[in-house]
Amino acid sequence: MFSNSAKYALKAVLFLAVNSNEDKKVMVKDISKPINVPQAYITKLLQQLVKENMLSSTRGPKGGFYLSEENKKISIIDVINIVDGEQRIESCMLSLEKCNEETPCPLHKLSNPSRSLLIKRLNNITINELALDVKTGHAFLPL
Repeated sequence: MFSNSAKYALKAVLFLAVNSNEDKKVMVKDISKPINVPQAYITKLLQQLVKENMLSSTRGPKGGFYLSEENKKISIIDVINIVDGEQRIESCMLSLEKCNEETPCPLHKLSNPSRSLLIKRLNNITINELALDVKTGHAFLPL
């Protein structure tokens, strides 16, 4: 349902939400190791998210990536859609082009209700809310 790129981007964004702010920026090398994503790969994803104003960055000796308070208000689905595109999460589980309500694939009726609920939940939860779960120990993320 999510590409590896979307999973990597979410791990990086959540890592930054827990470990950074406007005064404390994080270098790519310090993100890639804990979340187990190659440095070059995560650099590309983070640059894409900066370009779309999903996270912030500063160049220079005290530079790096960080999440502003405004960035933390972004919904999780927005991050996924930037990396994967909106079609991926709604695409057929069997990758059939013509799968829809009128011409469903064999898995459509099984997956569609839970997919709809997941999309709704991802729309309604922010980066900050998930980061808070990590900070309070209600969720796990390698830090």
